[in-house]
Amino acid sequence: MALTSKIVQTKTFDGQKPGTSGLRKAVKVYKEENYTENFVQCTLTAALGDKLTGSTLAVGGDGRYFGKEATLKIIQICAANGVSKLLVAHNGLMSTPAVSCVIRKYKTDGAIILTASHNPGGPDADFGIKYNIANGGPAPEAVTNAIYDMTKKISSYKICPDLTVDISKLGKQEFQVDGHTFIVEVIDSVSDYVAYMKEIFDFDAIKGLLQGLGGKQPLNVLINAMHGVMGPYVKKIFQEELGTPASNCVNCEPLEDFGGLHPDPNLTYAADLVEELKKGQHGFGAAFDGDGDRNMILGQNAFFVTPSDSLAVLADNLECIPYFQKTGVKGYARSMPTSGAVDRVANKKGKECFEVPTGWKFFGNLMDSGRLSLCGEESFGTGSDHIREKDGLWAVLAWLSVLARKQQSVEEVIREHWKLYGRNFYTRYDYENCETDPANKMMANLNNYISDSSNIGQLLSSGEKTYKIAKIDNFSYTDPVDASVSSKQGIRIIFSDDSRIIFRLSGTGSSGATIRMYIEGYESDEQKFSLSPQDVLKPLIEIALTISQLREITGRKEPTVIT
Repeated sequence: MALTSKIVQTKTFDGQKPGTSGLRKAVKVYKEENYTENFVQCTLTAALGDKLTGSTLAVGGDGRYFGKEATLKIIQICAANGVSKLLVAHNGLMSTPAVSCVIRKYKTDGAIILTASHNPGGPDADFGIKYNIANGGPAPEAVTNAIYDMTKKISSYKICPDLTVDISKLGKQEFQVDGHTFIVEVIDSVSDYVAYMKEIFDFDAIKGLLQGLGGKQPLNVLINAMHGVMGPYVKKIFQEELGTPASNCVNCEPLEDFGGLHPDPNLTYAADLVEELKKGQHGFGAAFDGDGDRNMILGQNAFFVTPSDSLAVLADNLECIPYFQKTGVKGYARSMPTSGAVDRVANKKGKECFEVPTGWKFFGNLMDSGRLSLCGEESFGTGSDHIREKDGLWAVLAWLSVLARKQQSVEEVIREHWKLYGRNFYTRYDYENCETDPANKMMANLNNYISDSSNIGQLLSSGEKTYKIAKIDNFSYTDPVDASVSSKQGIRIIFSDDSRIIFRLSGTGSSGATIRMYIEGYESDEQKFSLSPQDVLKPLIEIALTISQLREITGRKEPTVIT
């Protein structure tokens, strides 16, 4: 049947940039008239320009509320805009790492991802629309700025309202729209992703570790998908490929509201996993966020591996992974708030190590230019140049590869690393849903503080510890590949012993503001390695709270989450 598109006149609206800042309350997206249609049209027009007609795109998401309805709208709008082919995830479910894999495997022109990452889902929770470019990575600022500008002047969008697609059925469906052929191919992204992981890792070695082949004690694992998109991937890899019992994989049914869970893999929101690991029956535990790009690693008795330490350990052991045996290791990178633990590995190995703003898109240029192999963020994101997104399941398989090679427990690997490099004690305090005006006032006061150069050299004391300020700034990054500049990325107070206090105001939620406070201190004394980060860093924490006046200005006495 021949189908015809139509042009719908609409009002301009002040939309948000796609990506982490592109979140909206789901209720706003599906109830505000034409909001989703406007945003998708702006994304297609601004991101692809004259390449839109005849383009090939991928579409998928983390399965949260409104995902299927939004997928159908996207299909109808793409058809009306002359897109040639869409690769749509089976039932609309595709992890963010798998989207990047699919873009690169099938050489699409980009992808629309329906995700709000680690934020809650449901009728009254978060929903997001994100655009990834042809290299598989998040859209750079030039693209997101163009999309945002278009949202302020859009007056109409194109749609083919009579086009319907069954996304529960794998295979191609072909349509004639305005005289051109439009193909929707529903794909099994799980199979595509798993096939790629089997190229990267030695699955036989990992299987031997988990099953205890060769007379060795099997490693009992517990993998928690938190009712996000990772469930099918976890089942495919751990149950079908690696032979673990179904009971070792929990919360693997993707649910529109994530079963009421907050799909953020940290010690607070993945508390069930922590409690199970404390029982000592499992030697390895892992959890993922809603769209599968974040991960948390635990050892026996809930031994917590900080994301910063996880990055450093993997950097020191990449030779355990066949992929890097073939490609070599080009360099490392971390987000600015992430601890400097990986820097010490880079120095020893004579590799470049980059410090970039938060946001995975900043790693993409470095990867594409051949200068980066491994990168990570303290916000539980780890990945490599195999794709252009952080990849939670890749990180878990990387850790299991290290354990298989070294034949040590998670805790033994970490303690051996500290013995060799020292320990970067690290903690992050998240104050979620703060009132916006007080949060902005606090950040303005901090900007005034760092603007006063007389504070450099100042001695700050708490308890028995005294620190000397060596540097204060609002972090700015100049991309070494394209020379683009990203400024005001976070307030830093750096001390003469390399201890750091960092403040950022985050906009990844859909209401209020989240203040993030990062504290880092280095210790080379092996006798102190077993101390609690909260105890070691207590003087710096108090100094940070005093300088910022966070408690007084915001009224928040305790953080929502401590990691």
